[in-house]
Amino acid sequence: MSVHKDIFQFKQFAVTQSKSAMKIGTDGVLLGAWIPIAHKPKTILDIGAGTGVVALMLAQRTEALTIDAVEVDEKAYVECTENFESSPWSDRLFCYHASFEEFVHEIYEKYDLIVSNPPFYTSDVKTDSHTRNKARFAESLPFTQLVEGVSVLLEEQGLFVIVLPCAEEESFISIAASSGLYPSHVTRVKGNPTVEAKRSLITFSRVKGQCEIDTLIIEKQRGVYTESYIALTKEFYLKM
Repeated sequence: MSVHKDIFQFKQFAVTQSKSAMKIGTDGVLLGAWIPIAHKPKTILDIGAGTGVVALMLAQRTEALTIDAVEVDEKAYVECTENFESSPWSDRLFCYHASFEEFVHEIYEKYDLIVSNPPFYTSDVKTDSHTRNKARFAESLPFTQLVEGVSVLLEEQGLFVIVLPCAEEESFISIAASSGLYPSHVTRVKGNPTVEAKRSLITFSRVKGQCEIDTLIIEKQRGVYTESYIALTKEFYLKM
C-alpha cells in the first residue's frame, strides 16, 4: 500500500478517502484479508462500508457476483461509490445510501457472507467531529440492532464476520447468541509480542459448536512484520 495525499494504492486497486470520516486503518485491512471465503460466497454484504475497502478486498479475493455495501453517511457513500466505479470489479460492487435498519426492511436479498467493521467505541470519549463520532461510536448502530439485522439477511449456511475491540468480544458474542449466531473462529490481534491484544476478528455461523481461538501478532519489533501478518496481507500491500 502506498499513500499519496488522500489516495491509498493497493496492488490491484486504489481507494480515495478525502470525504470519509473514517480513514483506512489496520482494522479494515485486517478484516478484509482475514475473512474466510472457503465456502465460496456468491452474495456478500458489507455493513458500514466507509471508503469501501473491505468490499473491494473481497471483490479481489472472491468470485462473488453480488457484493453490496450499505453506508449511512452521505459523504462516505459518495466516496465508496466512486471507489467501486473506478475499481476493476465495478460490475460486481454496489453501495446503498441508507441506515442498516432501513436496508434490512427494504432489501429482500439473502447473503452468503456478511461483514462489518462497525462503529464500536462505547466509551464516553467523543471527538469534535459529528461524522467521525457517527462512524466510530456504537450508539449509531447498536450491537443488538446489528445482530438482529444480520440474522434476517444471512443465508442458513452463511457466515458473519466482524472486527471488534477485545474488550467488546464477550458482550458481542452473548448478544449474537440471542439471535442464533455463534462464534466458530476468533483471532485476537496484538501489535507486537509484548502488548495485550486490542482487536478480535470473529466469524459467526448459525451452528453452535467448537470455536477455534488463535492470536495474530503484527510486528516482531518496530517496523519488522511477522511472517503471519505478511502472509495475510501480501496480496494487497505493495511492499509486502
